[in-house]
Amino acid sequence: MNGNTPYAGVSGVDTGGDDAPEITTAQRKALQASIGAIAARTRDFLPDEYVVGSEVSTGSEGPRVTVAVRPPVGNPVSAGFEPNFDGEDDDDLIPDAERDEVARGLAASAALQVKGAVGDGDVTPTAK
Repeated sequence: MNGNTPYAGVSGVDTGGDDAPEITTAQRKALQASIGAIAARTRDFLPDEYVVGSEVSTGSEGPRVTVAVRPPVGNPVSAGFEPNFDGEDDDDLIPDAERDEVARGLAASAALQVKGAVGDGDVTPTAK
C-alpha cells in the first residue's frame, strides 16, 4: 500500500490527526531545554563511551519528547513521553524531580545493557 490508508477521505472515520494538540514556539523551546537538561544529567552519570541524544517530535497524538542512550555494547535504551500542557508554565513543562528520575533510570538501564551484553565473560574490569 506504500503508506496509503484505506480510511483516507472516508467521512465519519476519525484518523486521529485533527485532534492533536498544537504547541507554541515557546513551549517547543522549553521542551528542548528540559530534555537537553535530562540528556546532560544522563551524560553526567555515564562514561564518555555512551552516546546520549534527545529530540522533540510531533506525531498524530501531539508532541512527544524522547531521550535515548546508546551504550558501547548492548541495545539502546530510551525514555519517551507526551508532556501535559494543562496549567503548566512554559518554563517548567518537565519538573526538575522528573528530569532527575528519567536521567537516573536511563543511565541505570544503559549500564544494565552493557552488563548483559558482556556477561561474566573474559572481560577484565577497568575499575572496581
